Amino acid sequence: MVEELEKIIGQSHRLVFFGGAGVSTESGIPDFRSVDGLYHQQYDYPPEEILSHNFFMKNPEEFFRFYRAKLLAKWARPNPAHQRLAQLEEEGILSAVVTQNIDGLHQQAGSRRVYELHGSVKRNHCVRCGRFYGVDAIEESTGIPRCSCGGIIKPDVVLYGEGLEEETVSGAIQAIRNADTLIVGGTSLTVYPAAGFLSYFRGDNLVVINKTATPADRQASLVIRQPIGQALEEE
Repeated sequence: MVEELEKIIGQSHRLVFFGGAGVSTESGIPDFRSVDGLYHQQYDYPPEEILSHNFFMKNPEEFFRFYRAKLLAKWARPNPAHQRLAQLEEEGILSAVVTQNIDGLHQQAGSRRVYELHGSVKRNHCVRCGRFYGVDAIEESTGIPRCSCGGIIKPDVVLYGEGLEEETVSGAIQAIRNADTLIVGGTSLTVYPAAGFLSYFRGDNLVVINKTATPADRQASLVIRQPIGQALEEE
């Protein structure tokens, strides 16, 4: 399977990678829906409720307590999947990464063209004056992080109930539409609207790398049932 994958990569000129939480689990960041994911842990509120726009507005202190503990993951480092994708971009094979993750690990590995559909923990802005803050402003604060103007510093992540950023969506769709190969990795393809982006692919090879079945398996040229870092890591 991996040999076939390498053959497809070697023949590609406009490869796009579309990834989800499974890409970062090998860096130690838990996903939401797996057996060990956040949805299977116990909190006062369900994670999906905490990570909603309404909850952020009504109970920001509880939001940030959960956010700091479970989503910042500043200690995480890129794994072989992130590193290989950055290498493929450097070689001129990979044209873009489209990710549902918010951890910034693709950029940390060296990828430059990354469409972060759900935003990033690395970017934060004051909801009042718009001033930019890095991740340290959240991590090193307690309670509700405040700007010097008194406004709340909000992470630039897309919460439940919020829309995706239009420019990011447009760029991601255009990259997928122009791709000759699309590798889908580490995602169950159940989160919309992101999962619907695959319908824009018109290229030659659709590759799915995921430990469990996905809705795209039937259309795929190649399906690999193993961790994404293991599949992409060169021998």
